[in-house]
Amino acid sequence: MSEEKFDKKFYLVREDVLPEAMIKTLEAKEMLERKKVESVWEAVQKVDLSRSAFYKYRDTVFPFHTIVKERLITLFFHLEDRSGTLSQLLGIVASSGCNILTIHQTIPLQGRANVTLSLNISNMEMEINELLAKLRKLEFVDQVEVLGSGA
Repeated sequence: MSEEKFDKKFYLVREDVLPEAMIKTLEAKEMLERKKVESVWEAVQKVDLSRSAFYKYRDTVFPFHTIVKERLITLFFHLEDRSGTLSQLLGIVASSGCNILTIHQTIPLQGRANVTLSLNISNMEMEINELLAKLRKLEFVDQVEVLGSGA
């Protein structure tokens, strides 16, 4: 991204409210980045998107992880209070390449506890959305939210 793009305002928008063309543009960009396709034409064919729509959106829509400059993120969890849940959660976070900076856990009430983690994700080996999906699949995790990012 060029510096002039940072002179514009940016908004964080949930994927489910994005127009289909923007979502398909993101998919095509990812295929190109990961070398799953050799050309823009091949990428837009695979996602069923016009080349003009791709070129319209390619420099204006970005995955969350590419906009985060500082690579620090704070996650909030609502967990079932079971023995070993925090240990298992931290193990998954650490195995993804994140450096855990801070941990805050509330006293469990009514069988649930809140945990807030501040993470350095500079060396993360997967995209943040992949990590969030993996954490949400844990049976003891009721909720995972991104509270913020930055320094």
